[in-house]
Amino acid sequence: MSTRTTDEQTVTGANSATGNAGARSGEEPGTELSGDESLAQVQGDLERFRDLALRSQADFENFRKRAMREKEEAVKYANGAILERLLPILDNFELGLNAARGTAENSPILAGMDMVAKQLNDFLLQHGVEPVAAEGTKFDPNLHEAVAQEASRTVPEGHVVRQLRKGFKLKDRLLRPATVVVSKGA
Repeated sequence: MSTRTTDEQTVTGANSATGNAGARSGEEPGTELSGDESLAQVQGDLERFRDLALRSQADFENFRKRAMREKEEAVKYANGAILERLLPILDNFELGLNAARGTAENSPILAGMDMVAKQLNDFLLQHGVEPVAAEGTKFDPNLHEAVAQEASRTVPEGHVVRQLRKGFKLKDRLLRPATVVVSKGA
């Protein structure tokens, strides 16, 4: 390594090519590093940059996995809003179907409405929508919405006496809780 001296500082041949890039903050201008110190500095920089590269690579990999997981979840629940808006229509259709069953037992209109109800339920099942079990089960605030309590000799306390409105789940996510009446015991 050649050394040249200027009026203000001593610069090694390696540092002069980079405009004194080897000088670190905290070092006095004009200090000359020995070969061992310079090598130690370069190795330290190398380790620091290697660590930085590994961390950046790990951060990017985590980002990629999170983005993929979010995309899969978005696809899985994409129809949730539409299916949720369909549920009140299904409720009203079932109310009409039950009213029709009470008036005309064997009418062709009732048979047609039964077929449409089956098609609607099959459509919902096909898209991952399942009804929430309610009557006779233990009250679960994650699945059920209690609107009243009622004394019952047949249903144990804390269990659902009757369901007022069906609840539905889309795969593993609750779309709408079942509206229920809960037993308060005998």
